[in-house]
Amino acid sequence: MTFVTSNVAMLIITLFFGATAYGLAIGRIRSRVVSEGVKSHSLVKYYGVYAALWTLVPALLLALIWAFAADPLLLNAAEARLAGAYPNLPASFLDLKLAQLRNIAAGYIDAPDDIMAAEAKALNESMDRVALARVLTLMFIMMIGFLFAFIRVAPQFKARIVLEGFLRRGFFAAATLAVLTTIGIVASLLFEATRFFSEISMIDFFFGTHWSPMVSLREGTAAADEAVAGSSGSFGMVPVMLGTLLVAVIAMLVAVPIGLFSAIYTAEFAPLRVRNIIKPVLEVLAGIPTVVYGFFAALTAAPFFREAGLLVGLDVSSQSALAAGGVMGIMIIPFISSLSDDVISAVPQSLRDGALGLGSTHAETIIRVVLPAAFPGLVGAFLLAISRAVGETMIVVMAAGVAANLTINPLEAVTTVTVQIVMLLTGDNEFDSVKTLSAFALGITLFVVTLLLNIAALHISRKLGQRYE
Repeated sequence: MTFVTSNVAMLIITLFFGATAYGLAIGRIRSRVVSEGVKSHSLVKYYGVYAALWTLVPALLLALIWAFAADPLLLNAAEARLAGAYPNLPASFLDLKLAQLRNIAAGYIDAPDDIMAAEAKALNESMDRVALARVLTLMFIMMIGFLFAFIRVAPQFKARIVLEGFLRRGFFAAATLAVLTTIGIVASLLFEATRFFSEISMIDFFFGTHWSPMVSLREGTAAADEAVAGSSGSFGMVPVMLGTLLVAVIAMLVAVPIGLFSAIYTAEFAPLRVRNIIKPVLEVLAGIPTVVYGFFAALTAAPFFREAGLLVGLDVSSQSALAAGGVMGIMIIPFISSLSDDVISAVPQSLRDGALGLGSTHAETIIRVVLPAAFPGLVGAFLLAISRAVGETMIVVMAAGVAANLTINPLEAVTTVTVQIVMLLTGDNEFDSVKTLSAFALGITLFVVTLLLNIAALHISRKLGQRYE
C-alpha cells in the first residue's frame, strides 16, 4: 500500500463513517420523536451534524498528530540504518542518501546498490505497517466517537446549542492559532536578531550608511575584522531601507492614481457592459507572474527610461529605482483597482441620493460623499498594495540591481530589504554567521515599520470614518 493509496483509502473511510453517523443520528431522533410522541428541541439536522462531528473531529485530530509524528520517526529510523550501513559517510552526504532512499521507496528512481534496495524495501514495509495501524486506529476512534454521540441523541438533547458552542470554540481556536503563529514568527525573528545585535551594535546597524555583508565576512580581511568588532562600515541598513522606501513610493505614485481613478470610473460612471469588460481586463494583470514583470522591467522599461533620459540630457542608470518602481506600480494596479471598486460600490446608495437631492453634481457627490465614506476601505486597499510592493523581490533584482547605494535619486540603482534577505539566506552560507543573521535584523526592522504604518493608517481611517457611523 503506497502513501497516496493509504491516504485515499483513509479519506473514503472517514467520509463513509461521517455520512453514516449523520444518517443514523437523524433516523434515531425521528424514531424517538414518533415513538415517544414528543417534540425535539432542535431540528433533526443538528443531531446528525453533532454525531458526524463526534465521529470525524477526534479522528482527524489524531490523524494530524500521526502525520507529524509517525513519518519523522520512520525517517529517523531509516537514517540510523543508513548510518550503520555507510559508517564512513559524512553527515551531509548521509542526508543526500536519505533523500535518495525516499525517492527509491516511492519508485521514482532505481536503487544504485543492494544496500539501498534493501533499505528501501524495509522503509516501504515499515510505512505499510504504519499505514495499516493508522487506518485501524482511526476506525476505532471514529466508532468510539460515534457511539458516544449516538447514545446522547435524544429529543430533549439541546443539539443546536451544543453545536453553536462547538462553533464558538472552533472560531476561538482558529483565532488563537493565528495569534500564536504571529507570535511564533515574531519570536523567531527576535531571537535571531538578538544574536545578530550581540555582535553588531544597534546604533551602527540602524544609523550606518554602508551595507556590504557579502564582503565584510571574508575571513582574514580588514572588513571582516571591522564587522566582527561592530563597525558600521558593513551593516548599516540606511541604504537598504531607503532603497525600499524609494521603490515603494514610486510604485504607489504609479498605482494609486491609475487604480483609484479606474475604480471610480467602473463603480460610478461606466455602464454595466463596459464595467464587465474593463474590470476583468484589469484583473488579468494580477495573474501575471512577477518574473514576467521582471523581464519586462529589465528588457523594456529600463532601456526605455535610459533612452528617454539621454534625450533630455539625464544620466539614467541601466538599473534604476524608476524602472523597478514603475513596473511594480503596474503590477499592483489590479489590487488597488479591484479592492477600491468593491469598497466604493459598498457605500450606501442613500448617501448618494441624499447628496444629489441637496443639489450636488455627480462629481461633487463622489468627491465630498462617496470617497470620504469609502476612505477606511481605500486605506486598506492602499496598505495591501504597499505590502505587496515592499515584499516584491524579482522585479527589484532584475530592474534595480543589488547595489546598496545611499541615494534618493530614482535614476540610480538601489536595492531593497527583501532582496538582501533573499541574497543572505540563499546559497552556501553558514547559518550562524553574522552575515546570515543580519537578514533577521532586516526582517524584524521591516516588520516593525510595516506594523507602524498599519497602526497609523488604522487610526486615520477610524477618525475619518466616525462621521458615517
